[in-house]
Amino acid sequence: MKRILVTGFGPYGGEPVNPALEAARLLEGRVVAEHLLCTRELPVVRFECLEALARHIREVDPVLVIAIGQADGRTEITPERVAINVDDYRIADNAGNQPNQEPVVAGGPVGYWSTLPVKAMVAALKAQGIPASVSNSAGTFVCNHLFYGLMHLLAAEGGQRRGGFIHVPFLPEQAARLNGQPSMGLETLVRGLEIAVAAAASNPA
Repeated sequence: MKRILVTGFGPYGGEPVNPALEAARLLEGRVVAEHLLCTRELPVVRFECLEALARHIREVDPVLVIAIGQADGRTEITPERVAINVDDYRIADNAGNQPNQEPVVAGGPVGYWSTLPVKAMVAALKAQGIPASVSNSAGTFVCNHLFYGLMHLLAAEGGQRRGGFIHVPFLPEQAARLNGQPSMGLETLVRGLEIAVAAAASNPA
């Protein structure tokens, strides 16, 4: 059976949980659109997350790679359209790195498009009543770093597999701690990600 690698970042920024990881863990072993989901945790650390991702890709040998991250202030599940070649962190990562306008990959292209069908994914989510929209900015923190690095890796492979990034809102328990930030329940997140992954597997970019 063909495999899809789904990654989720661990907690960062003082939070005890990360909705991306909590949702990814619940997707482990599910069969979606005739593909087996294999999920892995990634560290919120510049460069280390890319090294771990490359190891997981070699291990799993997926046809699709879908990375998930947390985005404060968002109200919807948001597939990202583009990754940019810049690290410009407003806070330090979990190893204390805080680059200022540095490239993710020195000499790399300015940006990469996702090779996931982001509009089809959003349409599938909305059809099931789950808030979703295409995002045109993955930020300049570790999420964008991972997204850009993933697409750079896939391009170097010659495009033999597709990949991209999805941002998700806080969990309600986080919102309660963080002055009422927008949130989405874990059950809805998991269902939404399953729908999004199925759409990614079933539609061309």
